[in-house]
Amino acid sequence: MIAQAGRRTLVRRLGQIVGWAMLAGLVVLGWPSSLGGCTTLTIVTGHSMEPTMHPGDLAITRCGTPQVGDVVSYRPFTDKSPVVIHRIIGGDGVNGWQLQGDNNHFVDPFTPVAGQVTGVMVGYIPNLGGVLSMFRSPMMWVSLLLLAAALVLWPERRPSTPTSTG
Repeated sequence: MIAQAGRRTLVRRLGQIVGWAMLAGLVVLGWPSSLGGCTTLTIVTGHSMEPTMHPGDLAITRCGTPQVGDVVSYRPFTDKSPVVIHRIIGGDGVNGWQLQGDNNHFVDPFTPVAGQVTGVMVGYIPNLGGVLSMFRSPMMWVSLLLLAAALVLWPERRPSTPTSTG
């Protein structure tokens, strides 16, 4: 009996250690680039990468060394310009990459160098970007706040008690 209890405690401890290690790994891998990390989430808005990705998909990119064939995100002009997600079809990071959307019949007019590439795509989640984009809207937040206020302030309905007539 004592050995079994010790074994259960050991298994529970190992489970906790594995759980914390997985959480730490997710934090490290998912730490956003806006906070000094290496991961960027981008909502696909156009049709240029179909059939690989569709509008509303969430692209996950990480810093790394891009290669021909990789799908990358880049900013063509400045840090404020919108992010473009296309596939590298040639070039290099020094002289500029040649990029093209999977659904485009033309090569991008921009040839970003290594510093303009914000990440190499490691995966995407279909349709999640469309759901997340709702939270960009101020009207969504106002609606949620009004709903929360209504739930808190709504008067409590008390059951009526029968009165005795007698």
